Amino acid sequence: MSAKNLTVLISVIFIVVMLVIPLPTWLISFLIMLNMSIALIVLLLSMNVKESLEFSVFPSLLLILTLFRIGLNVSTTRAILTTGHGGNVVETFGNFVTSGNAIVGFVVFLILIIIQFIVITKGSERVSEVAARFTLDAMPGKQMSIDADLNAGMITEVQARERRTKVSREADFYGSMDGASKFVKGDAIATIIIVIINIAVGMIIGVVQLDLSFAEAAKQFTTLTVGDGIVSQIPALLISTATGIMVTRSGSEDNLATDLTGQLLAYPTLLYISAGSITLLGLVTPLNDIVTLPIGALLAFGAYQLSRKPVVDETVIEEQQEEIVTNDLKAPESVVKLLQVDPIEFEFGYGLIPLADTNQGGDLLDRIVMIRRQLAIELGLVIPVVRIRDNIQLQPNEYVLKIKGNEVAHGELLLDHYLALNPGYDEPSIIGIDTFEPSFGLPAKWISEEMRERAEMFNYTVVDPPSVVSTHITEIIKSYAHELLGRQETKNLIDHLKENYSILVDEVTPNPLSIGDIQKVLGKLLKEKVSIRNLPVIFEALADYGRYTTDPEVLTEYVRQALARQITSQFSQSNESLKVITLSGKVEKIIADSITQSEHGSYLSIDPDTSGEFIKAVNKEVEEMSIAQQQPILLCSPAIRMYVKQLVERYMPTLPVLSYNELDADLEVQSVGVVRVG
Repeated sequence: MSAKNLTVLISVIFIVVMLVIPLPTWLISFLIMLNMSIALIVLLLSMNVKESLEFSVFPSLLLILTLFRIGLNVSTTRAILTTGHGGNVVETFGNFVTSGNAIVGFVVFLILIIIQFIVITKGSERVSEVAARFTLDAMPGKQMSIDADLNAGMITEVQARERRTKVSREADFYGSMDGASKFVKGDAIATIIIVIINIAVGMIIGVVQLDLSFAEAAKQFTTLTVGDGIVSQIPALLISTATGIMVTRSGSEDNLATDLTGQLLAYPTLLYISAGSITLLGLVTPLNDIVTLPIGALLAFGAYQLSRKPVVDETVIEEQQEEIVTNDLKAPESVVKLLQVDPIEFEFGYGLIPLADTNQGGDLLDRIVMIRRQLAIELGLVIPVVRIRDNIQLQPNEYVLKIKGNEVAHGELLLDHYLALNPGYDEPSIIGIDTFEPSFGLPAKWISEEMRERAEMFNYTVVDPPSVVSTHITEIIKSYAHELLGRQETKNLIDHLKENYSILVDEVTPNPLSIGDIQKVLGKLLKEKVSIRNLPVIFEALADYGRYTTDPEVLTEYVRQALARQITSQFSQSNESLKVITLSGKVEKIIADSITQSEHGSYLSIDPDTSGEFIKAVNKEVEEMSIAQQQPILLCSPAIRMYVKQLVERYMPTLPVLSYNELDADLEVQSVGVVRVG
């Protein structure tokens, strides 16, 4: 335990001890002055912080200081009632404030109590309640604003995390202040009760036990009690003021002193008016000119000094700002910033602005947040921020998706229509604008709101425009996820895995496999839409086979076999057989015989005629499965799987190609078609 932590713990324990054990008067005097010093430090600190979170420990400190004052009150009360003395500080304050008159001292003390209890404490309590309520009410809006800035690319993930933490801490702070302000109120009430008890009991003890007259007892114990009350209430008043300052401070770039001087002295003309008013008040009323004239002269002098400051023309300021911007654009650093390419961009015409504008009911930003979370779980890849911007060069209803600066997809939306997907037949009574669903290329129609219910009656799938574009974005990111996974992203995944599997990671990288080798394997998995979320299993396979080969193609095949259960669940439904297209023995032999080995690896060397015939045969079987509304899956032997995938990828990029070793042994497989050539 550090010395700081130990000091705080001992201090709190000592406060509890004060409530039980009598303290000598010299120690009481020392603790009273320490209490005043701490209260003054807290007040000055509250005036100098720029935002409340810079002094976030204030609610807890307020509770400790309140307990400290109660301990001092108990100690001084015990000393006054048992010995008739409260220590040098208490007696000095009592004699100085009362000036030998107990009634005057009691009135002064009462005024302090009224100021603190009715004015400062009551106001601080109310402001704390309102601040806590409004902070909690504004919390969801602030969180949504942070998510919007993150999706728009205005801030990074780290900045967004910091802002969310700050919003949460602000809510916790003002919630704590709402409760802490009750401590201040209770302390003021307790002080009043303690004073009344001290005076009443003190006079009884003075008359009965100390053989003092009633007047002497009243004077002595009232003086000591008032002194005790004042030395207790001065720190309490400072802390109450600090509480009020903390809860009334709004967002500012400077501290309280800078804001006060800057805003109060911002208008010299008003100081001239105030100076004239004070001076005139001294001349036309019986007030002493010696009091009013110096104040008026001081205000006038201050106004004169402030008015002498040069007033900068706004035009000059604008010209200077333009010059600064121009110089910044000419700077080499600014040019370098322009070289950065956003991983994912979504651009749209001005007619689609309502999609992203929350003021117009748009929820695209929230949808993209959910898409990134969904894909992170589904693919095991942290999807980069999607940069969203309008583009006046596009048609009003057009949008474009870019991956690393290159357009990969585009589409068109009609915001006042719905997209009705054809159920397999065209119903003439459904009137709309013919189009194609952008994600999967299915025939569809843009229909009006009035036609929506009728389309649903005829089994059309009706989708609103935000859902159309959300689905399109999701599918595009899935298709190009392998391009979003670079070496840096791979390094981040490895670092995260190493937190729990350090031995496994050390066995795989940097020897025998580099980060680039691992990135290629993960990229090939993502390219075929195989999730890389189960990194431990992937690395186990790399550790087993990476010592024999560093060929990414071969390693990918071993990893796919290790992920057999995952791949099986991806393509099969529970309690159902997996319907697949298989290759004839002749076709498998042709492909196996066409594999050529070289010093740079292996590749498929097959004549164009055989290749074309093979593609036609596969396409025929795929079409038959599609007509039967079944997902086409091509199944072959492990030795040729990656070569078969290379053959069909150019013509049928979405066709899954699996090997027998990638399927769970308990899975029932049903061949519904066989690919034959020749």
